Amino acid sequence: MTDPDFVFTRHAETVLAERQIERSWIEATLRDPEVIETDSSRGTVNAFRAISEHGGRILRVTYVEERGRIRIITAFFDRRRRR
Repeated sequence: MTDPDFVFTRHAETVLAERQIERSWIEATLRDPEVIETDSSRGTVNAFRAISEHGGRILRVTYVEERGRIRIITAFFDRRRRR
């Protein structure tokens, strides 16, 4: 079940399907990130978390906080990130 405070953009919905990223992985990354980086020039936040079900690869979720909700912009497995 998706958290009502998480809003997926159309782009995010598309890349989840294309990249076979599960919503539960997105939600776990946002609820309990291992690393958070802000990009003040874009006004976005990047949350990172290793996904054990995907070989421990690092998932990056880019989002913005708006009116008490988290709008998810995109997500991908970051090849440059290592544990």
